[in-house]
Amino acid sequence: MTQIPKSHPRYKSLVTREALVAAHRQGIVVLEGLIAHGRGEAWDYLLGEGTCAPALVAEKAAAAFLVAAKRPVISVNGNVAALASKRVARLAKAIPARVEVNLFHRSEARVRSIVRVLRTAGATDVLGTRPTARIPGIDSKRALCDRDGIFTADVVLIPLEDGDRAEALARMGKVVISVDLNPLSRTTLAAAVPVVDELTRALPNIERFARELRKDTGETARVLREYDRARNLAAVYAFIRWRLAALVQTTRTRRDGKTR
Repeated sequence: MTQIPKSHPRYKSLVTREALVAAHRQGIVVLEGLIAHGRGEAWDYLLGEGTCAPALVAEKAAAAFLVAAKRPVISVNGNVAALASKRVARLAKAIPARVEVNLFHRSEARVRSIVRVLRTAGATDVLGTRPTARIPGIDSKRALCDRDGIFTADVVLIPLEDGDRAEALARMGKVVISVDLNPLSRTTLAAAVPVVDELTRALPNIERFARELRKDTGETARVLREYDRARNLAAVYAFIRWRLAALVQTTRTRRDGKTR
């Protein structure tokens, strides 16, 4: 990997890109995943590269649904494995939940590589190498899944997901929790709990809330009862609108200062 000085103003972003490129060379991330990451990063600029208040609300709701679930599963693709394998393992233990590898660009070698990364990171219950069921309504290899995992799960966390499978899982009656920086994506719009935040910020927050809620069934019940998906997404849109208005004002102030 290229040595990036910590003084670089885009240090975290560049380190993340280097990690994805390295994972691509190892057969974990496909080129299409690099494109998808860049698209998400553009949205993160609009969000100010931080977790907004509505995202925190959604992350607590996600934790509540996962903790209350009977058969929770965390779905993992190449980008998630490359960027957050340890965080996935920690979250799976905190809930607890099973982990399943599910890929659009699927090959057996790639699945095995991702499973190996997850197990090295500490995940112990990883499915996906031997699919035994298919998700109805999907023609791609993303339909392949484990009957004891995603297929019979009641709650599925799908970070960095594509919209087709998010919609298909919702049609199966599952509670779908997404982590997607794009608040307009089909994944976000299909999810019962859309978390509009960056992956490596969102997963630790969900884990922290999960550990807290496991000790407080009353609070878990309150969060499940009061979470309002539509209101939460509207708050995300309002936050982005506020961010854009602030940027416009900053630009005008700088312009006016230079013309004086």
